[in-house]
Amino acid sequence: MKNFRTYQLALNLYQECQKIKIKNAVIRNQFERASLSIVLNLAEGSGRLSVNDKKRFYAIALGSLKETQCLLLLLNEQDLLTQSNHLNAMLINLIKSPGSFNPD
Repeated sequence: MKNFRTYQLALNLYQECQKIKIKNAVIRNQFERASLSIVLNLAEGSGRLSVNDKKRFYAIALGSLKETQCLLLLLNEQDLLTQSNHLNAMLINLIKSPGSFNPD
């Protein structure tokens, strides 16, 4: 997965999201789950053999990213929102061409 740039960016975003202190336990839990879901769905999608399976998991990752972005907006985390916008563009490209990359 070292050469899978979208995955690496998602992993970095997740790690940065973990540093944010959120007092509300419900919001904190949802934020952690959504940001982790991006990484996990990219990993699972990369291991799928069919293009349709890859696309489905990458689309789920995009949905989780949108949820994470909403929470970042609510938490007023502008720097991470900028980083997440770059990840958004990479995910859209990956969904458009899911079979063009085979990470190791």
